[in-house]
Amino acid sequence: MLVVMNNNASEKDINRVILFVESRGFEPRLCRGEEKCVIAAVGNKQIDKRDIELLPGVHEVLRISTSYKLTARAFQHEDTVIEVNGVRFGDKYTGLIAGPCAVESYDQMDETAQELAESNVKILRGGAFKPRTSPYAFQGLGEEGLKILRSVADNHSMAVTSEIMDVSQLDLFMKYVDILQIGARNMQNFNLLKEIGKIHKPVILKRGLASTFEEWLMSAEYIMAGGNGQVILCERGIRTFESYTRNTLDLSAIPVIKKLSHLPIIVDPSHGTGLRDKVEPMSRAAVAAGCDGLIIEVHHCPDCAMCDGAQSLYPWQYDLLYKQIKQIAPIVGKEIV
Repeated sequence: MLVVMNNNASEKDINRVILFVESRGFEPRLCRGEEKCVIAAVGNKQIDKRDIELLPGVHEVLRISTSYKLTARAFQHEDTVIEVNGVRFGDKYTGLIAGPCAVESYDQMDETAQELAESNVKILRGGAFKPRTSPYAFQGLGEEGLKILRSVADNHSMAVTSEIMDVSQLDLFMKYVDILQIGARNMQNFNLLKEIGKIHKPVILKRGLASTFEEWLMSAEYIMAGGNGQVILCERGIRTFESYTRNTLDLSAIPVIKKLSHLPIIVDPSHGTGLRDKVEPMSRAAVAAGCDGLIIEVHHCPDCAMCDGAQSLYPWQYDLLYKQIKQIAPIVGKEIV
């Protein structure tokens, strides 16, 4: 349920509504927009909305028909903008994240980061804990990988993002990582989502392998319900009958999510296609569709990468792509930052 306040509602009026919904067993969430102030009353309690409508300063009371509340566009009309290290995601901004699939060594990360820094990359990605289909595949360097990622990023004035796999790793990630990633396989790991909701760092929530938009937004709702509103949604391809590409990159997710939610949506064309020569055209298409960011795998030597080298760009390819999307973004009213 949403309580929309009048434009001239006082702080006393707002606080009165908050106390009232609390007294009825709801959890109030305040959202201040440019024009109106909205209070979300979260909970499954029954209440006669007329009791709220009669309170001073209240414009109207709306019931949200969707299962997700805090992530809904109805709760917050303005786009959420999340900023990390000067890079913005959301509204008119398109942020960029790049780096190897996995942290393999200090030299590998440093060489890649050096080249990416020359292409204005300010957020470095790299996996330290790798969820792999095969138990015999490279699983990552663990904490040592996070230390390397942090050290290299600091040397190049970058922020870092990496995927967390389990609640037990949260303290490590709070120490080393600026943006936490929740992978596709963990999109509905509700215990993890609840714990992530208690922290105050941005989170990239990837879409599950076969998840609907509603299921995806409900997972984001778990995080926001815990108090963390810094959620970035990431379309990374879904599983379909087609086997030519690694996944089917669903770019329709961009306009759909923008209609349903105020949260920023970024695209991962590397996992979405699994093929280096498809990453560039799908990146251009994602920007043309109005995405709020891209997260792209780049390796200084993809041919010798320990995982996902086939979908990783060479640094020179990323630099060329960066110049192309810089030209595309203004056409759709976006700005690459």
